[in-house]
Amino acid sequence: MNAVGTPDDTTLLQVDQLQAHYGKSHILRGVSLSVRPGEVVSLLGRNGSGRSTTLKAIMGLVPPTGGQVRLGGRALAGQRPHAICRAGIAYVPEEREVFANLSVEENLHMGEQPPTAGAPRWTLAQMFDYFPRLKERRHTPAGSLSGGEQQMLTICRSLLGNPRVILIDEPTEGLAPRIVAQVSECIQDMHRRGVAVVLVEQKLAIAMKVSSRVFVMGHGHIVFEGTPQALQADTALLAQWLAV
Repeated sequence: MNAVGTPDDTTLLQVDQLQAHYGKSHILRGVSLSVRPGEVVSLLGRNGSGRSTTLKAIMGLVPPTGGQVRLGGRALAGQRPHAICRAGIAYVPEEREVFANLSVEENLHMGEQPPTAGAPRWTLAQMFDYFPRLKERRHTPAGSLSGGEQQMLTICRSLLGNPRVILIDEPTEGLAPRIVAQVSECIQDMHRRGVAVVLVEQKLAIAMKVSSRVFVMGHGHIVFEGTPQALQADTALLAQWLAV
């Protein structure tokens, strides 16, 4: 196993010593992680550990105050979110930000971008295959969808940008078990098609099921990197950093 965040010749996304502040509050204190093409990794930790801020800093939504973010060797830290998106990173926020007055189909078209080099191509038909409910409501204003339907919509809209990496923040929060299963299957299919996924997920069982590696965060930095099986076996670490 590599040291925490150490790149190798198959690394796609590399985060090195990422720092971020909210005002005078030092939130990220040297986060390092690496993700391979098509790999699903999860960021675990208690609320306030810095997981969501890590995604936002990678995406440029929170300007990093130190460190590096590289995609396929290309330096992205400090660039604007739209430039990072065009480079091949998509972001699904926890807030499920939809264009409320536009229809489901119009929202999906808003996410479409030209193919990114090295990324699989996604189509509207595939999105409707994943989530048939979206097809049923394709002409409905997105603001009238349920929370679960809006989550489906934001995931699909991001995929239609044809990313190499997708950052997903708490996708199953507040969703019914049936929708959770659909979201989980969608994430696994992203992996099968070669899209790398960085997942922030509060439900440990889901993270363990879909991830090949997990990173545990505490106090703004990575305190564990390893397989789900290794984490499950480390009862002391689970108690220290993940137990409620």
